Amino acid sequence: MTDTLTLTRGAEAAGARTRAGRGRAGAERPPWQEPPTVVGQAAKGLTLVGVLAAVLVPIWIIVVTSFSTPGAVNRAGGLVIWPDGLTVEPYREMLADPTVRTSLLVSLGVTLVGTVLSMAVSIMCAYGLSRPRSFGHRFLLVLLIVTMFVNGGLIPTFLVVTDLGGYGKYWALILPSAVSVFNILVLRSFYSETSGELIDAARIDGAGDWRILVSVVLPTSRAVTAVVALFYAVGYWNSFFNVMLYMPTDSQKWPLQYVLLTYVNRGVGLPGSVNSGFGSAHAQTAPLSLQMAVVVLTLVPLLLVYPFVQKHFRTGVLTGAIKG
Repeated sequence: MTDTLTLTRGAEAAGARTRAGRGRAGAERPPWQEPPTVVGQAAKGLTLVGVLAAVLVPIWIIVVTSFSTPGAVNRAGGLVIWPDGLTVEPYREMLADPTVRTSLLVSLGVTLVGTVLSMAVSIMCAYGLSRPRSFGHRFLLVLLIVTMFVNGGLIPTFLVVTDLGGYGKYWALILPSAVSVFNILVLRSFYSETSGELIDAARIDGAGDWRILVSVVLPTSRAVTAVVALFYAVGYWNSFFNVMLYMPTDSQKWPLQYVLLTYVNRGVGLPGSVNSGFGSAHAQTAPLSLQMAVVVLTLVPLLLVYPFVQKHFRTGVLTGAIKG
């Protein structure tokens, strides 16, 4: 009887020590597990407001200035912060310029074709490099990584493109920058994490590599595919350096970004443009308003596309949750 009481009391004491230890461990949680304080919440809110203001205020100023009259621009001494005498004349004059209309079509075509081509090459290359039994994948992977640090340079690239007949051709705006090794490595890392059970089940059902890529790998990596596609599209849309190299004189083949560069930096009309004086012959349009109107035109396509890409981001994250 005494032994039984002793064992019971020992067990109770051990349980009490265990509970006390758990209590101390709970009290010594890492700082990031503690409930947020009022000061911390306020600091986070102020930080988010500051970041949001840093993004939206410049866009607001650009949009307001693009709709402003010459008098409003003169009274503001430049960029207009608050609407004063709004007008749509800068947009009417800009869209009446045949160079701007043509450049918008060129930018859309280059962005669409370039993004499709870059994604096709990057996806196939990344999938091949992600398969451990693919022929020569280690050598090719090292070769691709080397090109990130060692390249031929600008002059050899220019000579190769021009010798292949690319000077003054649209493909010179796409092929020299069609593949990004960084994007391929990002895709490869996601494809390598695809559940092996899914791939084995697909092979048992008789699926080949093309079927596995389309039906298994891509659906489970939709988020990263959307991100990389957005990177490529933004890169093509904002590109203007290749235009300076391969078609600097043919204004009818210029994309919108190079037209914007010409408008903003030179402040003169384009060759063959109806705005030969860049607003000087039109008293109802301020040159600065016309410049900001072209800036807004370059921003609108990205702002329209992003909500649809954001939807695919969320879908891709949920679909990718079945990875092993």
